[in-house]
Amino acid sequence: IQIHGDAAFTGQGVIMETLGLSNLPHFSLGGTVHIIINNQIGYTTPATNARSTLYTSDIAKLVNAPVIHVNGDYPEEVAKAVSIAFEYRKRFRKDVIIDLITFRRWGHNELDEPSFTQPQMYKIIRARESVPKVYERKMEEEGIVSKRDAQTVRSEFANHLEEELSASKEYQPEADHLKGKWSGLIMPREAVTSLDTGVDISTLQHVGEKSVAVESTFSVHPRLSKHHIQPRLKKLSEGTSIDWATAEALALGTLLMDGYNIRLCGQDVGRGTFSQRHAMFVCQETENVFVPLNSIGGSQGKLEVANSNLSELAVLGFEYGVSIQSPQVLPIWEAQFGDFHNTAQVIIDTYISSGETKWLRQSGLVMLLPHGYDGAGPEHSSSRIERFLQLCNTPMDMSDPSAVQNPNMHVVIPTTPAQIFHLLRRQMRRNFRKPLVVAGPKTLLRLSAATSTLQEMAPGTSFLPVISDTMAGDAAKVKRVLFVSGKLYYDLIKAYAADSARIDGQIAIVRVEEICPFPRQELIEEVARFASATEFVWCQEETMNAGAYSFVQPRLQSILPDGHKLGYVGREPLAAPVTGVSRVYKAEQAQIISDALIGL
Repeated sequence: IQIHGDAAFTGQGVIMETLGLSNLPHFSLGGTVHIIINNQIGYTTPATNARSTLYTSDIAKLVNAPVIHVNGDYPEEVAKAVSIAFEYRKRFRKDVIIDLITFRRWGHNELDEPSFTQPQMYKIIRARESVPKVYERKMEEEGIVSKRDAQTVRSEFANHLEEELSASKEYQPEADHLKGKWSGLIMPREAVTSLDTGVDISTLQHVGEKSVAVESTFSVHPRLSKHHIQPRLKKLSEGTSIDWATAEALALGTLLMDGYNIRLCGQDVGRGTFSQRHAMFVCQETENVFVPLNSIGGSQGKLEVANSNLSELAVLGFEYGVSIQSPQVLPIWEAQFGDFHNTAQVIIDTYISSGETKWLRQSGLVMLLPHGYDGAGPEHSSSRIERFLQLCNTPMDMSDPSAVQNPNMHVVIPTTPAQIFHLLRRQMRRNFRKPLVVAGPKTLLRLSAATSTLQEMAPGTSFLPVISDTMAGDAAKVKRVLFVSGKLYYDLIKAYAADSARIDGQIAIVRVEEICPFPRQELIEEVARFASATEFVWCQEETMNAGAYSFVQPRLQSILPDGHKLGYVGREPLAAPVTGVSRVYKAEQAQIISDALIGL
């Protein structure tokens, strides 16, 4: 059951988006009864300014939902309308609308006086008796109740309300957030980032082979056979050059073997925006769909591949709902590009980032947001990672060793396939749930340098919040320490290798893979490792007013040695994520690399 205001039903886009989901595979719930409380005014907005249609319910024509218009002055007719609506929903398992036409006697709140803006309407309303009084008189005239009986009912109900109001002052609601399906989980007091999520290599190879296995009668597209299936089998056999899509499949497959269910949702997620995933195959002769990871064997869980319609707001809201229903389901929502979450910001602000704080409802929702500047212009470049970090509630000052971090969300920017493997497994292997925001790869999906080995996913391995420098060699020689996240790391090490003779091991590059919770202890150890360093620099390809810099700066500064100030290398502040002029983009990118590695 959904209850709407008349102005909201026509004015809020989420209504149209949600109706659009109502009859789709993977989203249909068997019908919803929508009740529009049509008091003919939205705060102070009259119907003439609130909609372009005759009826507030006309948007339901989108899905041919039946609409029952009923006058709220007649309670028995309202009851009949509700009965019809529920019978329709029960029989046909589809949405139905009740347009309850009524009026609001008082203002929007205690301070509001509706006659300020609707004087004529409220002259009429205030001259009318209330609906209960009119109905009461009708029953008295028909001999159904006496005046005394009506007064008794009214008094008893008023007394009941007063008693409940008084009782509410002492009432303590029972916390049920760790009951039912959620029993066995805890409300964490501190973030847990280190957890052995490795899997036996033989199991990884088995799952990887199953991820591309089809029956001989199933006709796979020849390009997929040549460029996806055969290369994956070769990499698994050799145990090296494991790419992102393979690592993801290994994580999902091993979680399925552990008995968890997984729901992968978003636009084109079955294939993947960049044609990298292919979690589902489509037979070239019959167009039948086959999901290989559902045929691993044993008492495995189920992978639901939910290719969604072109909606973010309603779909992400739906996935949040999935995430709070059961901790045994891993819900993953992937944006087609990272900035597509913009149109679902209200779901992120109101539910994902704050649901646990407000309602004690944990969510293990994973948001995969392709991120990275590649010269294609301002749109689809940035996942706006700064917005998520601004919503995180970790301490600003990390100098206090007793400071406890238990953030509302985890925000990561992984640089290797092994890292995403461990992140997805960690999400379910912990005894609590937190939303995970992944600023994921685009160009790294096929970058040969950005691959992993099966050994990096073997028992005893885990996600690394910080990855130490691999370039400098002798830590005592290092004068400058660069802290970096994301794909810029690969641009830096390529330029570093080309200029290694001049650099002579004087620069170290440390990858910060988990931004929140802030990896305090790991970074303290990295800073201590380079005791001779005179420069500590945060380096990013995003603009200064975007990316992770604003979040990292006060926290990283608080753990640097006395007398050292965190430097910055990156783009200058800009209203857009990045320039749309290719020549300017390349010059800026080259300048970032130069500033990071030159001037020792």
